[in-house]
Amino acid sequence: MALLDGGRVLSGFSTSDTIVAIATPAGRGGLGVIRISGPDAARIAGELVGRAHPFKPRHATFARFSGSRQELPPRQGVPSRLVSDQVVITFFPSPSSYTGEHVIEISAHGSPVILASILRRAIDAGARLAEPGEFTLRAFLNGKIDLVQAEAVADLIDAVTPLQARAAFDQLEGTLTGAIGRIESDLFDVIAKLEASLDFPDEGYHFVGATEARTALASVIERIEKLLAQSARGRLVREGAQVAIVGAPNVGKSSLFNALLNTDRAIVTAIPGTTRDALTERADIGGLSLALIDTAGVRETADVVEQEGVSRTRGTLRVADLVLVVLDRSRAMTDEDFVILAETSSQLRLVVLNKSDLPAALGVPVGHHFSGAASGGSAIETSVHTGAGLDNLIAAIAAALNDEGASPDQRDQPAVTNVRHAVLLESARAALLRATEALAGEVSEEFPLLDLQEAGHMLQEITGRRTSDDLLHHIFATFCIGK
Repeated sequence: MALLDGGRVLSGFSTSDTIVAIATPAGRGGLGVIRISGPDAARIAGELVGRAHPFKPRHATFARFSGSRQELPPRQGVPSRLVSDQVVITFFPSPSSYTGEHVIEISAHGSPVILASILRRAIDAGARLAEPGEFTLRAFLNGKIDLVQAEAVADLIDAVTPLQARAAFDQLEGTLTGAIGRIESDLFDVIAKLEASLDFPDEGYHFVGATEARTALASVIERIEKLLAQSARGRLVREGAQVAIVGAPNVGKSSLFNALLNTDRAIVTAIPGTTRDALTERADIGGLSLALIDTAGVRETADVVEQEGVSRTRGTLRVADLVLVVLDRSRAMTDEDFVILAETSSQLRLVVLNKSDLPAALGVPVGHHFSGAASGGSAIETSVHTGAGLDNLIAAIAAALNDEGASPDQRDQPAVTNVRHAVLLESARAALLRATEALAGEVSEEFPLLDLQEAGHMLQEITGRRTSDDLLHHIFATFCIGK
């Protein structure tokens, strides 16, 4: 492990040179942004637009960019013309910038040719092409953000639902960092008092009694447990969940799949066995990013291809976070229906009685308790044809995946959305429990101190105050280039 401080240089990265990258997504757009960070950022930008005067800090400067003649292939008898554009340059001087260094942002028209030309000229002027996430890494190393906030930047970029964006922005604002900081401060107070008692053994003086220390640690443990209690829902918000739609052939699985996506993604016909493979699409349901999986109908068949589809359906069931078991309300229950209900009885599931617009013939009374169902054991009636019941189904899906049916809007404390954070909090909690047990045995202060210091190290790893270079490389390598 390596301690982070202002002078740390991360192995494999130089933090003293100037880096450049295209900060906007690949492809054409109205605007494209080139980001430059480092001690030579302003000089390089001046060379790109032929400006000798310094750029005014935090002001947009209109300029004209001209590319290099080396970019153009020679054409006999045709005068050479450079790639040019009108650009806007904004200068953010150190330390009041995203990275804490001098930063230049060049806004140009979003042509890939123009952006590539600006990038090439900047590299020719002395900049180095940035590695993935290197701008945010420099912000972290320069103390502009901590590791939780750095990870939140990536989550905010990757967010596909408003709930994901809000959770990421909360962490970027420092809500989780603040909660961890307050826990760490109270833990440090106990550690300091125990260490003081250990430093003066001859006087026999205890700066904190065992009972008082256990009481203080109980408060710390309780706050960690509150964070952990919401980590499952937080991870669901961040990572999403897999929802498998299963049932016998022709009960309306693909129609329900299309209805939840609000698009005709799956082929729907009256021919049994139309779906032969698992079809997966992302959907925003109740604020959650869910992978909806349309599966092949489960039945005995001699068709080799359909047999493989049924096998894949059963494989999907083993990894699904929630199963939607679809039954055809307009026909009597079949052997396939009973097999599917039996195979999914131990899973988190919702039973959907489809085709409620047709006369009922299922033979199962309304309100019948389906063992293993998430909706209180009751089935949900829907009609994909008319749309009836779909709102109830969507609400039931969101409630089933949220802890104890909690609303996705409920956020009375900072959410732990990252599995790395949850694992470290679990380790800190275990160490604190060992320390509490040791204090109850009235042993020397040095024994509980070892566990308390370990818990402190776990908390410091969350925010990045104490972490390894390998972990930092792993985290920032997942970022896009230019961020």
